[in-house]
Amino acid sequence: MMRHRSTYAVAAALVATLAVAGCKKDEQPAPEASAPPPAPTLEPAAPAAPAAATASVTGVELGTAVGADMNVTSPTTTFAPGDTIIAAVSTATSDPNATVNGSLGASLAFGGETVVTQEPKTVAFAGKGVTNFEFNKADGWPAGSYTLDVTLDGASVASRDFEVK
Repeated sequence: MMRHRSTYAVAAALVATLAVAGCKKDEQPAPEASAPPPAPTLEPAAPAAPAAATASVTGVELGTAVGADMNVTSPTTTFAPGDTIIAAVSTATSDPNATVNGSLGASLAFGGETVVTQEPKTVAFAGKGVTNFEFNKADGWPAGSYTLDVTLDGASVASRDFEVK
């Protein structure tokens, strides 16, 4: 009888355990910690656009005649009243293969103030080049001091002083 009692006791304990387990409320699994979204992949930076080509004045020579290359043949700073005054303005572009459109001007001032004449030109600059400006006065240049002012796109970029004797 003892044997049956222990079997009944074990069976009762097993039934009680199952009953308790069966009555237990279902627990929701703990939410998983959400991983942060992956960092956006950075597109490689586009190469910087090359700077736009620019034109610049690289030299100015004064004289009375030019050669086939448009450069002044005998630079001078002294002229006679009847001379045609030629200004040879050398230019270059920052990219020798680019064409840069711009405006090149030259004016003469007499006695430092009065503009005698001005001749603006629209130029398609490409690599190195020379642009000539010719100034003449039918009744002759008055004797005195003059200044040539060269402008590029409206900004003064070079000047040369000369005399008429």
